[in-house]
Amino acid sequence: MKVAIIGAGNVGAMVASRVVDSGLADVALIDIAPGLAKGKALDISDSRPITGSSSKIEGSEDLKDMRGAGIVVVTAGLARKPGMSRDDLIRKNSEIIKDVSLNIKKHASLAIVIIVTNPLDAMSYLTMKTAAFKPERVIGMAGVLDSARFINMVSSGSARMQSDRIFMMGSHGDTMVAINRSVDLDDKTFKEASEKARNRGAEIVGHLKTGSAYFAPSAAVFSMLRAILKDENRTVCCSAYLDGEYGEKDVYIGVPVTLGSSGVIKIIEIELTQQEKKAFKKSVRQIRDTIAKL
Repeated sequence: MKVAIIGAGNVGAMVASRVVDSGLADVALIDIAPGLAKGKALDISDSRPITGSSSKIEGSEDLKDMRGAGIVVVTAGLARKPGMSRDDLIRKNSEIIKDVSLNIKKHASLAIVIIVTNPLDAMSYLTMKTAAFKPERVIGMAGVLDSARFINMVSSGSARMQSDRIFMMGSHGDTMVAINRSVDLDDKTFKEASEKARNRGAEIVGHLKTGSAYFAPSAAVFSMLRAILKDENRTVCCSAYLDGEYGEKDVYIGVPVTLGSSGVIKIIEIELTQQEKKAFKKSVRQIRDTIAKL
């Protein structure tokens, strides 16, 4: 199986490294910046004798080299820079995603697509519409990352918890919705951990100054790739298309799903409390506002 990764920045290159090191699949790493993908691909390839991997990796500047990929991971796009408005970021990244989506439709029309580019929920929606793919074949990464951050924050303050019953729903942003179904997690730890998880991305950017997180995001993408390529039918939180689930239609948002070889096998509807429903609706409204700006 071949995985194409569009964008050879920190996240894209780290995903490529994880995939090759593990021997999960062959990789086509693609970036329009001259030499960037090629150089990183050569470096990753040189690690194969050390890791014992037989996976191949090629670097390219040409989107047509995604041909034959069963999964396309899209990390291409701009990070928000000082002085750049949120609307400017949406406009610039939507232009990039439209072009990439049309090329995916042309060169990898049977692929499953994982979107990492921000604003992630809106970019997942734009990709699905532009490529005219079935919704279950276009998936946003965020829920896996946000849930991991939440669990990490909880584990720092509580020795006992049911980690498979703690996760993040909603948008990848300020309105993400923390869900706790663990009987061992007290309210104080839950509230503190959920707030820390919401701010984790900004906290990391604040320390790095120039750049954003990529170790955990790449691990999140890798876990999704493994679930799909190995047909694990595993339950995770992802940005997925709703068609009536949770009372919402025609929107991408983070919800629990079952991931397998065909992408989203099933959207899992859990019963929400009134407070959770209110927070989820707020999250939906924010995403719809962003989609309206595309």
